[in-house]
Amino acid sequence: MPDKLPFYTRRSYPLDVLSHGVAPIQHVVVNKTLMKKVILLVTSLLLISLTVHSQEMRSGKVKLESATSDEAGLIKVSIMYPSGEGKTFDMEYYETLHMPMVAGFLGSNLVKYTIDKGIASGAPNQPPAYVAIGTFFVKSLADYQAAIAPNRDAIRADFPKYTNIAPVILISEVVK
Repeated sequence: MPDKLPFYTRRSYPLDVLSHGVAPIQHVVVNKTLMKKVILLVTSLLLISLTVHSQEMRSGKVKLESATSDEAGLIKVSIMYPSGEGKTFDMEYYETLHMPMVAGFLGSNLVKYTIDKGIASGAPNQPPAYVAIGTFFVKSLADYQAAIAPNRDAIRADFPKYTNIAPVILISEVVK
């Protein structure tokens, strides 16, 4: 090992310290001038990179792809469960039994479904607005309604098995 390295130097220890059989802790002495130059160089390179990327974004050379572009045109059925004092929700039951049951009713019209668990709100240290949101992505609203109508009672009868919350339902079309 060389005596001097670019950013730090080794310290030597007297033989009696080394003879105890315990490896000494290496003390590092930083070359502050050199370290400042390296930090300045790295910061400059980062700023240049950000400036170039920003210019490419404005000029249209870099295009951001929408993560959901393949979902455009689909119907999105969001079942939202508002949070509040005294409200309960069994996520395990919802995930393993309720949502798969409803998904089975939808058949080939169903593209996919998702389950979101609320963890926070937009304001710091505040509870989430919703404890959970279940979402079905389907090809046709008419086919969705036709599949749900004969099974509505079975779906509603399952609610008390996982929650005491009346859900809020939003049906929308995915734009992007």
